[in-house]
Amino acid sequence: MTRRFADPLRNAGEVERDQRGRAERIAAALAARGVCGPRVQLVLGSGLGAFADRLADPVAVPYADLPDLPRSGVPGHAGRFVFGRLGGVPVLCNQGRVHLYEGWGPLDVTAAVRAGALLGVRCLVLTNAAGGLDRSFEPGTLMLIRDHIAAQGESALFPAECGRGSPYDRLAAERLLELAAELGEPLAQGVYVALRGPSYETPAEVRAWSALGGSAVGMSTALEAQVGHGEGQRVVGLSCITNKAAGLSAEALSHAEVVEVGQRTAARFARLLEAAVPLLAALD
Repeated sequence: MTRRFADPLRNAGEVERDQRGRAERIAAALAARGVCGPRVQLVLGSGLGAFADRLADPVAVPYADLPDLPRSGVPGHAGRFVFGRLGGVPVLCNQGRVHLYEGWGPLDVTAAVRAGALLGVRCLVLTNAAGGLDRSFEPGTLMLIRDHIAAQGESALFPAECGRGSPYDRLAAERLLELAAELGEPLAQGVYVALRGPSYETPAEVRAWSALGGSAVGMSTALEAQVGHGEGQRVVGLSCITNKAAGLSAEALSHAEVVEVGQRTAARFARLLEAAVPLLAALD
């Protein structure tokens, strides 16, 4: 009997068509609720969701009200879109995201980014709470992501989107650094290590990732960045360092600490983001 093997490229094409249809349904549902022409999309990580309260004329759409969109069960992630204007720029915020460690797949994790691209988003700003691998990073440090190490063992990219180098936009990064300097807001730079989770890293893993060039570690962002870049968006990544990674501090790690430090740093983070949105929107 002849054994038949699946054609991986053909299957990838089928998956891509299914995913495009899914994104189109989400985008259509958002448009029906009044989301129109967002220029910038902000994905807000643990403890950072309150930034959406700064939008003028907000329209909130819970993820639960949308077709084919997974919901997060992680504390600190409200699980809704908020659309409004900031400095005259139409902005779409994700208050929270879903993660691989919750049992979702890579296409679930990136569905909101693909939907945003269909709605017209040109700049994708990804924020997260992260542990500091760099010993100089104290809790509350803000870090611009220059590149990442994707160590989650998953990909949400289709063949046509692969092979484009670092997903983080160099021009947007330079403008953000200039802005931070003008605001007097220290902005570190580094490499984000994306792990699957949900457990925190061991001290030995911290040493290994540090030796490989990692500056901060978390459980999100990389897949979204890759997909946004594949969609032709300018991608910006920002980490709020909420704790020192395992073995670099005497304190035990906890998600409660992550959320608490994120909330405590939120005002500084929001000040930077609020000034950055018009600047980033003007790049296109």
